[in-house]
Amino acid sequence: MRLSVVDLSVVAPGSTESDALRDSLDLARHAEALGLHRIWFAEHHIGQMGASHHPELLITAAAAATSQIRVGSGAVLMNHTSPLIVGERFRQLEAMYPGRIDLGMGRAGTGPVIDLALQQDRRQPAQIDHDQQVAETLAWVTGGFPAEHPFAQLALLPSVASRPETWLLGSSRGSAQLAAALGIGYAFASFIHPRDAAQALRDYRAAFRPGASGLAEPRAILAANITVGDDAAAAARLVASPKAYYARLARGNVSTGVPDADTALAELSDAQAAEATLPVDGAWPRFLAGSPDEVRDALGEMVAASGADEVMAQSMVAMPADRLRSLSLLAGALGVTPRWAAALPDPAPRRSR
Repeated sequence: MRLSVVDLSVVAPGSTESDALRDSLDLARHAEALGLHRIWFAEHHIGQMGASHHPELLITAAAAATSQIRVGSGAVLMNHTSPLIVGERFRQLEAMYPGRIDLGMGRAGTGPVIDLALQQDRRQPAQIDHDQQVAETLAWVTGGFPAEHPFAQLALLPSVASRPETWLLGSSRGSAQLAAALGIGYAFASFIHPRDAAQALRDYRAAFRPGASGLAEPRAILAANITVGDDAAAAARLVASPKAYYARLARGNVSTGVPDADTALAELSDAQAAEATLPVDGAWPRFLAGSPDEVRDALGEMVAASGADEVMAQSMVAMPADRLRSLSLLAGALGVTPRWAAALPDPAPRRSR
């Protein structure tokens, strides 16, 4: 099974955004050495949790810091940008790093104030046209405008033969249907709506039709928040950090960072701390955590139920060394082996925090 990772550039407690961005590049190098298939970077705006605001910037840096692993966006938020701009940026990235670039498209609301700040034309309400935005971006990337379209005579980097892989990221059955209709890859965020994940991925596979992207068969990713510890107790401690982060959000603290494990455990109620982190009677958890064997078995059950071709791990473990260790344990549990490097590189020297 292919294993990949999506990175939020989490700002560790006591560190800075600059530290977090360097941590992201360490993660990219580590993921490549482990043999992971791809690393994607998120788009988030404002907030103190993560430093990945514009994935294209980290894609450029990570692709330069590695040599083989695929690098992409998880995701570009299409409700905050222009299809032409996205198409140009990712065709240019593909020209720089041919055969390694993924364009993952999605959407998200960030609250009324931030949404307004991101909106170019504030004279009227923002348009809800996600489907059209994704379809037009795909046309720019593939040159797939029909002959009668006013953009049909315009070409982006026409001398570059290769195209980035195109993906839709979502957390609903509607997004599964859109990805299938456009004939592009689909990644479902089970950490948002775990109850819908298996059915959405099955819907996508059943409805898939080849399209302008050139993808002949469905290509599905199950994205999950995954924390692996040396044993179940260690994993339960580490996963307290993302649990507490989301508990803070639920209380209205939208500018919070991710707390360290000790702070998180002190904040969580007994019920929150005991929230299931492994599938129970077919119900998937929002946060998947456990020993290597427990997580391997749980992912086997989840992949079998969803028909996913690939697992993508999201990690909100607070400290970067713990995130790297968790990913190493996950790769080992799933039998992922290095494809390009004989050994893991030594981590870059870091100043004390």
